[in-house]
Amino acid sequence: MAKQNVAEQFVDILVRAGVERLYGVVGDSLNPVVDAVRRNSAIDWVHVRHEESAAFAAGAEAQITGKLTACAGSCGPGNLHLINGLYDAHRSMAPVLALASQIPSGEIGLGYFQETHPDRLFQECSHYSELISSPKQMPRLLQTAIQHAVGRSGVSVVSLPGDIAAEPAPEKAAETALVTSRPTVRPGDAEVDELVRLIDAADKVTLFCGSGTAGAHAEVMEFAEKIKSPIGHALRGKEWIQYDNRFDVGMSGLLGYGAAYEATHECDLLILLGTDFPYNAFLPDDVKIAQVDVRPEHLGRRSRLDLAVWGDVRETLRCLIPRVREKENRRFLDKMLKKHADALEGVVKAYTRKVEKHVPIHPEYVASVLDELADEDTVFTVDTGMCNVWAARYITPNGRRRVIGSFSHGSMANALPMAIGAQFTDRGRQVVSMSGDGGFAMLMGDFLTLVQYDLPVKVVLFNNSSLGMVELEMLVAGLPSYGTTNKNPDFAAVARACGAHGVRVEKPKDLAGALKSAFKHKGPALVDIVTDPNALSMPPRISAEMVTGFALSASKIVLDGGVGRMLQMARSNLRNVPRP
Repeated sequence: MAKQNVAEQFVDILVRAGVERLYGVVGDSLNPVVDAVRRNSAIDWVHVRHEESAAFAAGAEAQITGKLTACAGSCGPGNLHLINGLYDAHRSMAPVLALASQIPSGEIGLGYFQETHPDRLFQECSHYSELISSPKQMPRLLQTAIQHAVGRSGVSVVSLPGDIAAEPAPEKAAETALVTSRPTVRPGDAEVDELVRLIDAADKVTLFCGSGTAGAHAEVMEFAEKIKSPIGHALRGKEWIQYDNRFDVGMSGLLGYGAAYEATHECDLLILLGTDFPYNAFLPDDVKIAQVDVRPEHLGRRSRLDLAVWGDVRETLRCLIPRVREKENRRFLDKMLKKHADALEGVVKAYTRKVEKHVPIHPEYVASVLDELADEDTVFTVDTGMCNVWAARYITPNGRRRVIGSFSHGSMANALPMAIGAQFTDRGRQVVSMSGDGGFAMLMGDFLTLVQYDLPVKVVLFNNSSLGMVELEMLVAGLPSYGTTNKNPDFAAVARACGAHGVRVEKPKDLAGALKSAFKHKGPALVDIVTDPNALSMPPRISAEMVTGFALSASKIVLDGGVGRMLQMARSNLRNVPRP
């Protein structure tokens, strides 16, 4: 039996850790690893057109599956291109292993061609970033990197010189058992006791939920029922907590809607469940606040806390539910539910008035029709900017759909490459990239990746020929818009030239038919929809502090925007609300 080299050992360990694909662009120093992948039937090489797309795709796959994924870049410029996608994966808490191949080991530190120091460069966007300078470090260093990525839910980076990758692997290397899943964390008894005391002493309690409520939907609903609490959510909590939720009062923050803001400010006790909500201007400073999070470094970094509870949301609620006293008075809950429905009633009109005749097409209308026609288990990948607004307000969660985007890092151009990673996990599942024209154009080259692998991703392009969110930011600062206009091609024609299905929509009456034809097409498809550049959006509550440095404006050209089917859901929640 031929002796393994380091590259082969590296790939074998990835396979043992459950990695099925390695996203990247081939190149000199990476060649030994790529060749090892070629000869290993348990893992595939996915050839993207830009390494940034490789990192976004790996991050998306990790978010969909919850398992370790991997990406790679060749030395110098190659692995540098990974950095933006790795920042996003790290901030999204996606377990990703990045291979940054390196120049020949004997040349490091001597200004060699394409020399960089990836073990230093990636430190800020990873839990672990180290250089393999000797075959003897394998496999322990790679195993340590995997354990950091999986155990701490984020990125690990391994730098590997091409010459080291081609050397023989050390004999009798220990095969340490790999960490492939995270444990649950129960809070301490003292914290549980104190939280029970705070809840029992409060007349009005509000729950505000983030992505940390994933897997805890049933417990959150049971808890809210017992303490008669309205439930608001952050954007990353939407897909986990909004569906089948008769306590829903909407979303707070810069993309917010409904009564979530009021519910968090008019309560006696606000409980933050699994959220690292970044916009503290939307959080109250005059009510008691308790926070539950599995990451202790998140506790108290956004707001003053009366109690910090280190633990999983589900495990914490399982401790609380049997112990808290059931509240009989639901006046606060009913008041917030009614405020929520009333708030939605007004904004629905903003996109229903003559919208089917409005040209250019209202993007709200596009998102609403998309929500109606998409499958019940669709994965939506969402570009940063106005697409975030339309997804937040129109895509209806149901416990089976997924909505992922660059919600923490806020990068442009994420939707298309994320769709690549999402589609590779299941070719039979509908994946829709909600792309803006600016974001799509930035990494448009990887539309060719869809064609090359015949990935049936459907790109729904909100084409307003502008950087809409940036224009709104300029309005906030009192500046005229400048440098925000895009001179775009017919993107549908570009898609067809690439070998995909492409259709352009300029009239609302053609929208539904175009989406249906794209969804029926078995391969990749793009629907280029010309939308109104003046259709911008505002949150339901604005203060001077919130306006500073972000896209908020009282300008007359800014529309409130609708909320899709959420009014129907809110009204259904009022059936049991006592009438005066």
